[in-house]
Amino acid sequence: MQSLLEQFIDGMQKTSALEYIAVFTGMVSVWFSKKENILVYPVGLVNTAIYVYLSFKYHLIGEASVNLYYTVMSIYGWMLWAKKDRQHKPLVHITFSSTREKWQQAGFFAFFYVIVYASLTYLKKVFVPGAIPWADAFASATAYTGMWLMAKKKVESWHWWIATNMASIPLYFVKGLVFTSVLFLALLILAFFGLAEWKEKAKRAKSGTADERPGENQLTTSHGDAR
Repeated sequence: MQSLLEQFIDGMQKTSALEYIAVFTGMVSVWFSKKENILVYPVGLVNTAIYVYLSFKYHLIGEASVNLYYTVMSIYGWMLWAKKDRQHKPLVHITFSSTREKWQQAGFFAFFYVIVYASLTYLKKVFVPGAIPWADAFASATAYTGMWLMAKKKVESWHWWIATNMASIPLYFVKGLVFTSVLFLALLILAFFGLAEWKEKAKRAKSGTADERPGENQLTTSHGDAR
């Protein structure tokens, strides 16, 4: 326990300004996601750009691929969330996944897990000896799935974010990115709140009692609008 505490303090002291910015924007983007606010995407793009660099630097190749994927999906999600109907209301709404969609999500996860794991196992031997294939592949594949579902405003996206955060806390800690591991702990807590809030919105929408409270989606309307 003493060793972990010393490692934590040492890691915090070595945290770069760039990592601080990445952590801050990461937390803010998840807060916007929880509130179904389009600002999740521009803020998230700053976060992902920084983590692409940090992930390569610390041999987290799977996580680097995740953040590259985040960048592409952020643009895709931004476009989806920005779509409006004739009443200028968002076309994409928070919904639960059907049983068929859940099986598709499981297949999506399995596909990317196998691809990332196989790639990292090879790269570990050749280029990045510090890689942890099974852990990095799990964190990466769950994140791929969560980001895809968030763009479609599926409640189940939060299940995958919870899994991603739980895997990323120890993964980043052992790599020396201690402050980032603290970020994922905070994101894990936020993910549970996000799950509860999106569940409630989906239930109201499903029952036809969803209410448009003044000001709640003001930013969404004005700007065109998740980890």
